[in-house]
Amino acid sequence: MRRPTIGLCPEGVPYIGMAVLVTIFFALVKWSLPGLAALIVTLGIVHFFRDPFRVVPREEGAAVSPADGRVLEVRSRPEPVSGESRARISIFMNVFNVHVNRSPVQGTVKAITYRHGRFHRASLSKADRANERNVIHIHDDEGQSWSMVQIAGLIARRIVCWAEVEDELECGQRVGLIKFGSRVDLYLPEGYEVKVRPGDKVYAGQSILARKAEQTPIHV
Repeated sequence: MRRPTIGLCPEGVPYIGMAVLVTIFFALVKWSLPGLAALIVTLGIVHFFRDPFRVVPREEGAAVSPADGRVLEVRSRPEPVSGESRARISIFMNVFNVHVNRSPVQGTVKAITYRHGRFHRASLSKADRANERNVIHIHDDEGQSWSMVQIAGLIARRIVCWAEVEDELECGQRVGLIKFGSRVDLYLPEGYEVKVRPGDKVYAGQSILARKAEQTPIHV
């Protein structure tokens, strides 16, 4: 897997560099207002591509959030490739959120499926079917299947996936990035209970979204 540096995503360097050059140009020609605006934009781009350190909970049977943002929806929906009905947690990322995506569980990447599409607002219900998206299929240590879907939004124009097929992932490990506003859907396997509600604020690699349901012992 191609790993980004901690602190700032390398994918943001070209954008930051261009913004810095524009800011310097306005400063040299002494255009105060455009220079101030360019400086604000530069700081905004740096803020967008930040990649902070996260403490991943080491709780057996827990799945962490794959993205920073707000929980849009929790409901059963067909998994985008198999069509199998599963519990889905949708997380919307605005331009102020960290946009680095992380693995919800420890496991192996079994497949990566990219779909071309449009760029509707990511919070719309049709975005999961119409928008550009990338599905990362992960099998956990018990062989259960998880589907993490990176969905491009109205402003986002590129999905970045660092994960590769057969990668062994740690829970909370960085797997990708979506540039400038987007959404991530997580499809749970059977036997997991959702621990968040619509409107909850979550953090990638840190917030617990679901836990494995406790089995009630059978008394003979």
